[in-house]
Amino acid sequence: MCSNVVHKFVAPNCVLVHHTMNSKPPTSELQTAGSKIASLPNTPRIVLLLTFSLVLLTIIPLYLFPLLATSLASTSSDLSSPPTASSSSSRSSAIRLVGKRYPSSRCDIFRGEWVPNPSAPYYTNESCWAIHDHQNCMKFGRPDNEFMKWKWKPNDCDLPVFNPGQFLELVRGKSLAFVGDSVGRNQMQSLICFLLRVTYSVDASPTKDDRFKRYHFPTHNFTIASFWSPFLVRSEEANANGPTRTGLFNLYLDEPDTNWTTQLSGFDYVIISAGHWFLRPSMFYESRNFVGCHYCLDPNVTDLTMHYSYRRAFRLAFRVLNDLAEAGNFRGLVFLRTFAPSHFENGEWNKGGNCVRQRPFRSNETRLDGYSLEMYMTQLEEYAEATRAGRAQFRLLDTTDATLLRPDGHPSRYGHQAGENVTLYNDCVHWCLPGPIDTWNDFLLQMLKNEGGRGAAAGRRSWGLRKSTIK
Repeated sequence: MCSNVVHKFVAPNCVLVHHTMNSKPPTSELQTAGSKIASLPNTPRIVLLLTFSLVLLTIIPLYLFPLLATSLASTSSDLSSPPTASSSSSRSSAIRLVGKRYPSSRCDIFRGEWVPNPSAPYYTNESCWAIHDHQNCMKFGRPDNEFMKWKWKPNDCDLPVFNPGQFLELVRGKSLAFVGDSVGRNQMQSLICFLLRVTYSVDASPTKDDRFKRYHFPTHNFTIASFWSPFLVRSEEANANGPTRTGLFNLYLDEPDTNWTTQLSGFDYVIISAGHWFLRPSMFYESRNFVGCHYCLDPNVTDLTMHYSYRRAFRLAFRVLNDLAEAGNFRGLVFLRTFAPSHFENGEWNKGGNCVRQRPFRSNETRLDGYSLEMYMTQLEEYAEATRAGRAQFRLLDTTDATLLRPDGHPSRYGHQAGENVTLYNDCVHWCLPGPIDTWNDFLLQMLKNEGGRGAAAGRRSWGLRKSTIK
């Protein structure tokens, strides 16, 4: 009979098999089995122990693996680190500085992948007057349009696409300022294009200078403003050409740029950003004393690199915001929009570099490295220090990972007429509209919803939470 029984062990266990196969109630089965086990020789006991061990080794991983997988997913989504061990450690340290983490039941909207979205785009270059020519890629003949048909998908949830009606209700009676360079203005144009789907705007600019614009949306008493400040600190052009024919600038690293710092008292939200202008040759001044430069190519001057000025510019900007909040002159919510990497390939911007890819990267196909990583880390570190040091409310609009994966979203040569004499002929810095940075406003809307709606930001303080989440 034993030879015909399956899923059991060996012949000496036949008596256990027999009891298992009959119809005795469970209690008597256990009693019978127990008495039999007591009389078994040593070899069957060893077999039973080994069997019991195998069962445990089979069951335990089933319970442990989900915990291990969660841990690994959390680690990978937070670091996105470059291949080198030193860079990974440095970036990990920067992230730890930024603040406490949300529970694992929430979703980090800034870590994910781009997925096809045939419903996009949600506006066109013909329906939106706010698109500047330099970002109007379809106007200048870009032959493909697939770059417009992608959606950001966080790893553990779905991020809703921008809803202009919902946004306008959240910001009714409020105002939003963009402070920074032309990439920041690029985002503002995207936001205006979204809002024009459901309402209209009025130019309320106090000046004809296109670097300082205000647009009012009367239906919701909402105002958007842009303040041009590519270095965030006081600056002046010392030489129109400079070593690279992009100008040579004097940066006063301990003096605020009053073009924006004196204008914030009435704003409810401020999005601050800066980046690529710091690559230009610059002369650095502190306490009105010349201290060094970046790429001035003067053998008698210490080249402190752009990272020196970048860190001090953000440090000063955050200190000014904290001082304004401390003095009661600013009660708004400050978003740091993180660095947006460029995508020049096969050469630098002035040496034949271009961006001709037509699809996004997957997250495992590229890494943040070089000066882009350094600038991103600098932002994280200064942001973390600012949230600890003062009274202003800060939030991190962390666009870097999503932007890194979109080499296909730049104008390249489709931001001007063919053959036109422009400084940046192949533009791999700015972004086509419609295009990838529409997602920055998806992020912004979700972050405003996380604040709890209209008026909820007043009186609340952030201690530098890195993530914006969806429950």
